[in-house]
Amino acid sequence: MSLYEIVFSGECVPGASLDQVKSNLATLFKADAQRIELLFSGRRLVLKNNLDAQAAEKYRAALARAGAMASIDEMAQEIEEIIMTAPAAAGDFGQKPMAAARRAEVVPRDAYMAAFVAVDAPDFAIAEVGADLQEDKPAVRAPNLNLQQFSLAPAGSDMGQLRHEENIQVPDISHLRVIG
Repeated sequence: MSLYEIVFSGECVPGASLDQVKSNLATLFKADAQRIELLFSGRRLVLKNNLDAQAAEKYRAALARAGAMASIDEMAQEIEEIIMTAPAAAGDFGQKPMAAARRAEVVPRDAYMAAFVAVDAPDFAIAEVGADLQEDKPAVRAPNLNLQQFSLAPAGSDMGQLRHEENIQVPDISHLRVIG
C-alpha cells in the first residue's frame, strides 16, 4: 500500500488574495499569525504524512478551498539500514568503558539524516539477573583535621555563657491610692 504526504510551498491558488489565504489557514489550522507566516517561507513543508490516497485528497481539497496550493507526493518506502558491530561478551557489563561498548551505525537515507551519522548512540544490552550494574564507588577518605587544641568539658559544667540579668524597672505607683 502506498503512503502519501501533503506538501505546501507557500503558493496560493490563482486569483486568491494572500491575506485572505493566511486568514483561512489560520482558521483551518487554529494557529496564530506567527505560525502561519512560517508556512509562507517558500520552503517545502510537509503538512501531513503517512496518508492513504483518499485521505491525502481530502486534505489537499481542504487546503485548496482555503486558497492554498498543496501537492500530494508519494512517500518513499526506504528502510534505514542498521549495522551492528560485535556484541558484548556475556559478563562484561560494567567492566568495559563506554567507548568499547557496541555501537549502532546508521546509514543515512538522505542529506538531512546525514547530519546524524556522527551521533554516538550506544546499543545497550540486558544484564543477567543479579549482575551489579553500578560501578564501585571509591572509598570515602576521612578529612585530615588537627583537633588537639580542643577539649571536652564535663557534663553539666558551665560553658562560659554570659547570663543576661534582666533589668526590670518597676513603675513608681506611690501617687496612686485605693479607695474602697
